[in-house]
Amino acid sequence: MSRLVVVSNRVGDPRKPAAGGLAVALGDALAQSGGLWFGWSGKIVEGGAPGEGELHEQRSGAVKLATIDLSRADHDAYYTGYSNQALWPALHYRLDLADFGAGYFAGYQRVNRLFARKLATLLRPDDVIWVHDYHLIPLAAELRALGCRQRIGFFLHIPLPPPPILAAIPGHEWLMRSFFAYDLVGLQTRVDTDHFARFVQEEANATALGGGEFEAYGRRVVARAFPIGIDVDEFRRLAGSAESRETEAMLRDQYSKRRLLVGVDRLDYSKGLPRRFRAFRELLDSYPENRRSATLIQIASPTRETVHAYEDLRHELEGVAGEINGHYGELDWMPIRYMHRVWARRRLPALYCLARVALVTPLRDGMNLVAKEYVAMQDEADPGVLVLSRFAGAAEQMREALLVNPYDIPATAQAIQRALQMPLDERRARHAALLAQTRAQDVHWWRRSFLDALAAIEPRTRDAAA
Repeated sequence: MSRLVVVSNRVGDPRKPAAGGLAVALGDALAQSGGLWFGWSGKIVEGGAPGEGELHEQRSGAVKLATIDLSRADHDAYYTGYSNQALWPALHYRLDLADFGAGYFAGYQRVNRLFARKLATLLRPDDVIWVHDYHLIPLAAELRALGCRQRIGFFLHIPLPPPPILAAIPGHEWLMRSFFAYDLVGLQTRVDTDHFARFVQEEANATALGGGEFEAYGRRVVARAFPIGIDVDEFRRLAGSAESRETEAMLRDQYSKRRLLVGVDRLDYSKGLPRRFRAFRELLDSYPENRRSATLIQIASPTRETVHAYEDLRHELEGVAGEINGHYGELDWMPIRYMHRVWARRRLPALYCLARVALVTPLRDGMNLVAKEYVAMQDEADPGVLVLSRFAGAAEQMREALLVNPYDIPATAQAIQRALQMPLDERRARHAALLAQTRAQDVHWWRRSFLDALAAIEPRTRDAAA
């Protein structure tokens, strides 16, 4: 059995699945193969030499965890700079927020070369390598340059925009060529795969060979959609934790006379939170029966707080929430309960269970697993309703949700009102379909589907010249 090698910006411990969805997805496969997980340690070495970093190794049961430190210069250019101030906004269709600062691209290249150099010393000839996300797009090309011939797959967790946006990214030609160093590129949706096909054909004159296979630069790559899911049973088990039971008791006590709406997001401009708040204000304006009745609980976890765009977003969101609460609030009722802090994952099931409506309304999202977590936690006899942005990757699968255009604030308010008023029979029918789909394409299906597809790629398809 080939060993699975997972590479991501940060490393998860498979023994602690609650620490992150990727660890839940990959823990079993890594343990079965005695796998290796490689990535950044999270440590920044002040004054460290660019392009260098100490390698650390430890065991987690049958899995080896290998991490590397980054110098301050590398971290700021590769992670804060090119990954999160250039690629992240651009891939979320926000070129207006992208900062292609001097030195960012060179730092991104340098750190990917560092990762490849350190990882190559740990590899076996028959390893299967699975690289994750936008931080590491060029990693396979760097490994190939070092002579690595293993099967290498890549999965992009965030959206892939259409060619005109991709072509605006400085260095996009190099990034595009980097995709062809992989054997398999996994994307979240069919829309993303369509964008990939157009991009490589229009910009690299790639030949489409059918079945998602393309040839360019003397190599072939297969690109397909593998929508990521959740572990439904694992998440449901969290409802039995002490933290979840405590949260449920508190919510039942404090909100027994309210209908709860919930939003759970990182504080990111891609999530559309100010527009969500304005749609809730429109709900209170247009449907006054919801005043003193409906309460929106919004958790917005901190993220990338050193980036100015996020600081501006936080101030905007606090202002909108304050304006709504100041205008509509009563002594015994606040329309919005806004929390800008990290909530423990074990507390979320209780919040989902008691919410009549979930608002998952990003302006653009790769998938959005909150939508699936909410569906998993509903009482099948009396389920709540999912209001979902058509611009979330999840909308491609979850057609029985109430799909909305988050840019259309009045229409979003109307959808929220419909969700609050939806008859029980319709709620049950929609939820049954959503739950069945969430179970059918769960996180384990995602992992198996990707790795099976990678294993099925014949050696002859890797190099067109072979």
